[in-house]
Amino acid sequence: MLDESKFDLQLQLWALQIPREQCKRVGGILNGYLLDRAQIKPVIEDPSCEKNRLVILSERIQSPDLSGIPVEKLDELKTLCKIEVVPYSLKLGYSYWGADHILKQILPHGVEVPSSFETIVKYSEEMTYVLFYKKYKLVSIAILLLNIYAELNCFFLHCSGHIAHLNITGDLLPYKDVIARVIYDKNQPRIKTVVNKVGTITNEFRVPKFEVLAGTDNMVTEVKQYGATFKLDYSLVYWNSRLEHEHIRLVSLFQAGAVICDMFAGIGPFAIPAAQKGCSIYANDLNPDSVRFLKLNSEVNKVEDRVYSYNMDARAFMIHLVNVPVPDTRSKFDETSLKVEVERLSDDTSSIHGPDDSCKIADTAAKRRSEDQDEQSGVGIVVNGTSLSRGKGGRHKRMRSVNVSNTKTREHFDHVIMNLPASALEFLDVFKGLLRREYWKGPLPWIHCYCFIRSSESMESILAGAEATLGARIEYPVFHKVRDVAPNKEMFCLSFKLPAESCFKDDLKDNTNSIHTQVEEAATR
Repeated sequence: MLDESKFDLQLQLWALQIPREQCKRVGGILNGYLLDRAQIKPVIEDPSCEKNRLVILSERIQSPDLSGIPVEKLDELKTLCKIEVVPYSLKLGYSYWGADHILKQILPHGVEVPSSFETIVKYSEEMTYVLFYKKYKLVSIAILLLNIYAELNCFFLHCSGHIAHLNITGDLLPYKDVIARVIYDKNQPRIKTVVNKVGTITNEFRVPKFEVLAGTDNMVTEVKQYGATFKLDYSLVYWNSRLEHEHIRLVSLFQAGAVICDMFAGIGPFAIPAAQKGCSIYANDLNPDSVRFLKLNSEVNKVEDRVYSYNMDARAFMIHLVNVPVPDTRSKFDETSLKVEVERLSDDTSSIHGPDDSCKIADTAAKRRSEDQDEQSGVGIVVNGTSLSRGKGGRHKRMRSVNVSNTKTREHFDHVIMNLPASALEFLDVFKGLLRREYWKGPLPWIHCYCFIRSSESMESILAGAEATLGARIEYPVFHKVRDVAPNKEMFCLSFKLPAESCFKDDLKDNTNSIHTQVEEAATR
């Protein structure tokens, strides 16, 4: 149990009793000699006389003769008004202290608890957020746990609703409840639920299991990112707020009217903002709950006419898009279900807005236009090391003037997003012999394949594996570092234009792809 009384601190200070009209001048003279405690005002009302104010002196001033203050400053004060020195008692309790101070007292001796934002900058792609509790500005709890081997994905820190997600393991497990209690106490009412991940992710949908450590057992939340609203049930779908910067970066490369295929779309972190920008999105996910929330989020963000959702195996999805003509009207889902879902989600969800200029922090490599930009593809990608390009503007607003593309996906699509870093490289085999020259029009699409690179691997080895899977050489590959996942593990996005040597079925010596055959046979069973 957490004994809050152990954090009580009684300060015996000295204060100057002065006329209220002299507060500003006295404060200027005593600059550097006033009480310096976070969010505690050094000038307060005098309870004994409404015409006076109390100027609380620094803890360094230990004597009523004010011997700690230079004589010349005291002489200057005496020329202003009569000064009376009075004792002042200040109590600092549990509610005042930040999580860093409290955890220093609770966690095992010798565990380093840092007190700056360097780590949160590193783990949040240069996006720093600050927690506030009542009147005290806190050091982020993420800093504490990231540096004591307890990885934190705090939804509040990353502007992601009311759920704080911890991953506490090892020696800190005995302290998980008290850590959760501190996080909850210091961040309510913004944080309503604190959960800890249980075990490793083993299910096919990549959704972790959680235990609720503090607050209410409510995993339904709402997230706001770059002008889009996302509703989700954190216990049913995958979501990572630390990828917000990457969502912004990639979508900034798309031009209005582009056709995008998202093979592992989740609840729509790429699809929704791309649709708001005026793109047509064919979004797929194997998890039916993800697809349900993808449809819901399309409605909530008013882009349902641009987002076509699928619940299929990723390979089957791509084969379906090029083999079966896409209907003129998108499939609708039950409107009654949508209404109930919207009402249920809006009743008890909280949302946190990121900074207004969040889109401005997109990767600097995406800000300069490549001389080799392929205008028809709707993106300026690096060629021979030249930087990626992005369009002007900040938030992705809904572009109502752009018509929904009538292009059939067997004829053309501009980009393919493959955001499943644990295994996306394996799915590159679906592009071998995927297209037919008799149907395809325009330039070949850009593939954006996410992957992990461990310390024992290199970009060259990852590229070699991708080329082997495709059966063709990749010209001008672009590796963009997304974030550090672990000390020896980094997440990258490999972008490249689909090689013509392997993607056209007509050009292959053996014009059959065993992967396609297996997928098609499975679909007929």
